[in-house]
Amino acid sequence: MSRSVTVRVPAKVNVQLAVGGPRPDGFHDLANVFLAVGLYDEVTVTPADTLRVTASGPGTDQIPLDATNLAARAAIALAERHGLAPDVHIHIIKDIPVAGGMAGGSADAAAALLACDTLWGTGASQPELLALCAELGSDVPFSLIGGAALGQGRGELLTPVPVGGTFHWVFAVADGGLSTPAVYRECDRLRGAAVIAAPEPAPVLLDALRTGDTTALAAALTNDLQPAALSLRPSLRETLDAGTHAGALAALVSGSGPTCAFLAKDAASAAALTTALLTSGTCRTARAAAAPAQGAVVVPTPAEATS
Repeated sequence: MSRSVTVRVPAKVNVQLAVGGPRPDGFHDLANVFLAVGLYDEVTVTPADTLRVTASGPGTDQIPLDATNLAARAAIALAERHGLAPDVHIHIIKDIPVAGGMAGGSADAAAALLACDTLWGTGASQPELLALCAELGSDVPFSLIGGAALGQGRGELLTPVPVGGTFHWVFAVADGGLSTPAVYRECDRLRGAAVIAAPEPAPVLLDALRTGDTTALAAALTNDLQPAALSLRPSLRETLDAGTHAGALAALVSGSGPTCAFLAKDAASAAALTTALLTSGTCRTARAAAAPAQGAVVVPTPAEATS
């Protein structure tokens, strides 16, 4: 067991995020339509004398490098399940924005689970891995499977959603992050005593994904957390406006933010929109990516790739 294993895992955007009222356990029921997008982290695990986490890439000064890191917690959870010691060096190469509403930490947890399962030969089934993912966090199961899916419950109960085409996105990354729990608290505060209907997926949005209709998808995008994110970070409105003025078909805050997501007509439009956002002065950086993307996958070593 001397080799290392690397897993590549995508970011996500929520094309629908319908949020119910707070539950007794502190979570919220969701109708959360995930779409995996082509921005990736890579997680490499290597046998070690003890559990250790390192990271490189943008924003890694903001992530914990100890046992509280979600990737480390994933390794510990799988090891405990199979009676092993979680003695691995986990190295995370970040390219998914940190604390940006794109499930970067969840992606790393899913990648670490798959990488450790492969390294240790534990032979965990996908249902077992998904159950461990759900214990780690609401977004972690989707990071494992990728593609597109409807997440219900608190987001962990997944139903795959068919996608009939490629969608082109641009993501404007803000300076600093937003706390997901803080955004949910602000959502509850803004709603006050209002009666909140049970969240349901929007049929028109699911149809737009199924048929690959970019214009219909643009009209159907919704995020119930967006008012709360804008309340906590009013400057995001300038970013959304800049993208809309530059030709985006639709603009919304990604998940709990503060990354803003823009749907473009095609790849050329996404490239032009990226340039416009980069020069707008309203974001730290902007990145184009296509969707849907494959979920967590083991990256072949050079020898395996040529065999």
